[in-house]
Amino acid sequence: MIDLAAQISQNRPPDGPPATTRTAAIDTKALFLPRGRRRPKMTDTPVRLPDAATVEAVLNGLDPASADADLAPALSTAFPGFSFSTAPVDDFYWRGDTRTVLTSDGTRLGDHHDWIKHGLAEVDGDLTAFWNRHRESGGKFTEWRGTAVFAFSPTGPGVADFVQLALGREIEVLAGPVVDPNYRPYSADDLFDPSWVKREPETDAPVLAGPVYRLSRRGGLVHMRSFLAARQRLERDQREAQRPELEARFIREVGLNYDRETPFLELNPDWFDFVPRENRFFADWERSSASSDRVFAHWAFDIKDFEDHGRRQLNFIPRPLKMPAERLLVDESVSVHRLMERIEAIDAEIDLPFAWFFLMTHGHWVDPDVGDAIAGGLRAGRVRLPDKDAAVLLEWADKRYLF
Repeated sequence: MIDLAAQISQNRPPDGPPATTRTAAIDTKALFLPRGRRRPKMTDTPVRLPDAATVEAVLNGLDPASADADLAPALSTAFPGFSFSTAPVDDFYWRGDTRTVLTSDGTRLGDHHDWIKHGLAEVDGDLTAFWNRHRESGGKFTEWRGTAVFAFSPTGPGVADFVQLALGREIEVLAGPVVDPNYRPYSADDLFDPSWVKREPETDAPVLAGPVYRLSRRGGLVHMRSFLAARQRLERDQREAQRPELEARFIREVGLNYDRETPFLELNPDWFDFVPRENRFFADWERSSASSDRVFAHWAFDIKDFEDHGRRQLNFIPRPLKMPAERLLVDESVSVHRLMERIEAIDAEIDLPFAWFFLMTHGHWVDPDVGDAIAGGLRAGRVRLPDKDAAVLLEWADKRYLF
């Protein structure tokens, strides 16, 4: 039986004969809330999921002159039944694996790293000789630079029923001279990783090629519902693997009149019912006023899927697609009523009810202490929120999660 969720989370096309899409029933047993709590409503309808190979073929077929305008329609055409939208994210980067070297007349000499190695070998590794040879040669290097772009398409009515593509929009620029004309390199690393050129999202460097779109290698294609099921399952399996050790673990407590040992699991009765923050984020969206809008209209999700010391790590960092003009921080001189005015202003600015709460879980735009202060005001009866939003906030205040 094909484990479609695992393959998608690893950015691999499903096994079997090549095809534009594959059909498979999605696991309906994803756990979003602790045992005994209501689960969010999710569709049980099977979906046809895009595969990475076809996505890459679509990206490779885009004309750079119209790639930005054609991206969403091309994806929607390639996958019938899907309606893709795109959203840029302010995440500038540059690549060190695709640099090339150009002569003063624009002739490409090949890979930058190989050219440096060959040039150093010609002068027996003498950095000064290499520098003197090339500082006035007119040789330059090119570099691919990009920004993150996400593409989304719903697959059903559920909060997590959507596909996300993580893409890079890249252009090749003429970055600068092959050596720093003013300073001799201290080591070969200075040559391999040139730091003397200006790198900013807005640049006047000549553009040689692009824009082109590339699919991220890991986490580039994710069906969010399958991801959340895999995330919960991984957490459960890893905790279950610790059960024998934890059942034998005791916590020693020492005081003035006592010295006792208590079983670890007695002090942590919910240890095996832990719900990952990724699942809680979606569950809270489903239960709150924010559910009036699709989550991917406001957030993208930076998927992380890697191994650390032999253990698989699977998570995401939410990325807001629209940010408030100012951060909201707690000030002891500001009353809870003033905080309520501020969060209402944020919701209006983002054009989403309860937007401030999810910005708070992100941990940057709204100070988590704001949530604690408002939760305290709710308990004291000093302020009010819609009942479902109050329930989400109070549960969060009892057991925080942040990204």
